Formats: sequence, C-alpha cells, structure tokens
Amino acid sequence: MGASLNTGGGARRGGRRAARPMADINVTPMVDVMLVLLIIFMVAAPLMTVGVPVDLPKTSAAALNERVEPLTISVNAEGKIYVQEMEVQANELGPRLQAITANKPDTTIYVRGDKGINYGRVMEIMGLVAQAGFAKVSLIAETAGAPTTPKTR
Repeated sequence: MGASLNTGGGARRGGRRAARPMADINVTPMVDVMLVLLIIFMVAAPLMTVGVPVDLPKTSAAALNERVEPLTISVNAEGKIYVQEMEVQANELGPRLQAITANKPDTTIYVRGDKGINYGRVMEIMGLVAQAGFAKVSLIAETAGAPTTPKTR
C-alpha cells in the first residue's frame, strides 16, 4: 500500500548507471601480440646466421663482443670462397674486399674455414687478404660447449 516516491537524490533504477572503472585486465590483445612476435622471431632467428654452411672447428676461447657487423670470408668444404654470402674467385678476392671496405686497411676480416678442408687452403685465403693490404685477420671457430654459436679465436 505504500508507494515510495523517488525524490531524485539517489541513482535511478531504470535509468543509466554511472560508469565504474573496469577491474579486470583484458589480456587477449597482449597474448595476440606476443604470439605474433614469437612467430616473427622464430622465422628471423635462423636468417641471422651467416648463410654459407661451414662446419667450424671447436675451441675453448672466449667470445669477442663487437658492435659492428663483421666482414666475413667463408671457405666451405669444397674450398669455394664466399665474401659474406656471395661466392667469389680467389683472383678477385682482394679487389672485392678493398671495394667493400672503401680502402680502410684497419678493418678486421674474419675467416671461417670448414674443419674438413686443407689448412693450406685457409692460409692461402689469409695470404690473399694480407696481399690486399689488410693486417687484421681473425679466424672464427665454435666453442666446445655451444656448437651453433660462432666464436673467434
């Protein structure tokens, strides 16, 4: 029998409610972004290694930390020479290195030689690099504990 009158002082029952802050975090977009990044890194990680397949010898030397991208010469199991990932002939190795480094003889050149090739072939390549005027030549090897990470010695 008693009807209550709404005096306007409180919130209306049938009308709009005041917006309250949401207490839950919606993690679905974050998970989606993380999965996309995971896929990108899984695809990109194998591409970050040098493209010439070389079976490097093992060593226990510590890794060098350099911030510049190294200039790498690779000699595969057949004795073919690659500057970065491009195959070159022995007679054009010196001019190619000088063109890449813009005649900066202080550039460090890294030589990756397959462990199955003749040691003389690696020394021949190092001699060609020295004849081109480069004095800083380093050999790359793998550590005994981590076979996939190239280290210098």
